[in-house]
Amino acid sequence: MSFKNEKLEEFNEYIKFRKVAIIGLGVSNLPLLDDMYHKKARVTVFDERNIEKIPKHVMDKITSYGFGFSFGKNCLENLKGFDIIFRSPSCLPTKFELQQEENRGAIVTTEIEMLMKMCPCKIIGVTGSDGKTTTTSLIHAILQKAGYHAFLGGNIGTPLFTKLSEMMPEDIVVLELSSFQLMGMEISPDIAVMTNITPNHLNIHKDYEEYIEAKKNIFKYQNENGILILNHDNEITKNCEKEANGKVIFFSRQEKLDNGFMVDGRVIKECEDKIRKHIFNGEDAILRGEHNLENIATAIAATKTLVSIETAVEAIQEFKPVEHRIELVREIDQVKWYNDSASSSPTRTLSGLHAFDEDIVLIAGGYDKNLDYEPLAKPIVEKVKALLLMGQTSGKIFDVVKEELESQNKDLPIYMCESLAQTVTMAKKLAKPGSVVLFSPASASFDMFKDFADRGNQFKKLVNELS
Repeated sequence: MSFKNEKLEEFNEYIKFRKVAIIGLGVSNLPLLDDMYHKKARVTVFDERNIEKIPKHVMDKITSYGFGFSFGKNCLENLKGFDIIFRSPSCLPTKFELQQEENRGAIVTTEIEMLMKMCPCKIIGVTGSDGKTTTTSLIHAILQKAGYHAFLGGNIGTPLFTKLSEMMPEDIVVLELSSFQLMGMEISPDIAVMTNITPNHLNIHKDYEEYIEAKKNIFKYQNENGILILNHDNEITKNCEKEANGKVIFFSRQEKLDNGFMVDGRVIKECEDKIRKHIFNGEDAILRGEHNLENIATAIAATKTLVSIETAVEAIQEFKPVEHRIELVREIDQVKWYNDSASSSPTRTLSGLHAFDEDIVLIAGGYDKNLDYEPLAKPIVEKVKALLLMGQTSGKIFDVVKEELESQNKDLPIYMCESLAQTVTMAKKLAKPGSVVLFSPASASFDMFKDFADRGNQFKKLVNELS
């Protein structure tokens, strides 16, 4: 007998001729245009960009479907009288206009929340300030190796809401979930992972507390059958155990756990009632860096109830770094060039620095998210042989590094650059054989680039053009 997703069928009936608002024409919402048209919804599209900034193919679709639209900085002034509102992740539910509509009776949601509410199969969700994408991708690779039909989505992969009709009860959905996607969410995945929590996105969130509370939604709505994977070394995630409704599994790089998964040097061990069993040697992984051993331990913990350790280890041994995450671009004159453009916060760049024993020429700086760069100062002084800075945060990074140099009475060549091209040219002159050039901005990309992927691709292009 063929499977019918009754929740999806009920939604498809409900949405017919309803007034639907789609806020933001980013990656997650674009597929909703086709989906809502075929479901016969009465759609109005909102976007803060002016009409001339909307891609032509998107605008053609909106007009051919007969959708209403409201564009420009004050577009939400026209958000009135809707039955259901799909907000983009960056349009936080605390916005005045959204709250007004919710008070009038509108359902305010996201494509990811609706996916989770109607998903017929098990969901694994991963959040954290660092390590989300690699951990999510590792989990997906392990499940695929084990023969599952696994869907990858959320903050990476394709938006999955429009794939609901393809999902079967025996499948598994793996989601990377940002604080923006989790904020306001009232459903949690069956297996929830929190890699760590450190200050991030403080240019958008009201404060650090709001950011932390948004992250906690990944487990708050679990029942007693839920599984929560937590970082024992991070004070905030460790304390989340007290709020968990289901089973908690810890991972750690700093503690000898009685139960859970620990990284002991380069070895990952499974701990059960104080018995610690060696299950993986980090030397067998393609991934570099101690932080990636944490990610591997986390992925094994998240798939433990679904996949044998042996199968998980096979998948990990074959797993290659996700693009823009300590990604080897090429080697020129015995110098290795690494693209770590996804490192958009100081803690992520810190992990990148610790991934190398070689001398490092570091390229950093970018858009300012109101983060503290002081924790980077000492590691840069200790590990970096030349520092190239660009973008809005270049001054902030320069100041903390200069202060650390003075306190240690040391010197470090620091160059302030106008462009990415200039940093690459300068790095080529400075890097000596046997060293690495690490592009790890410790900052967001929006001052000079479309996003971190655009930034990383431009870096790779410049490096590949070097002779």
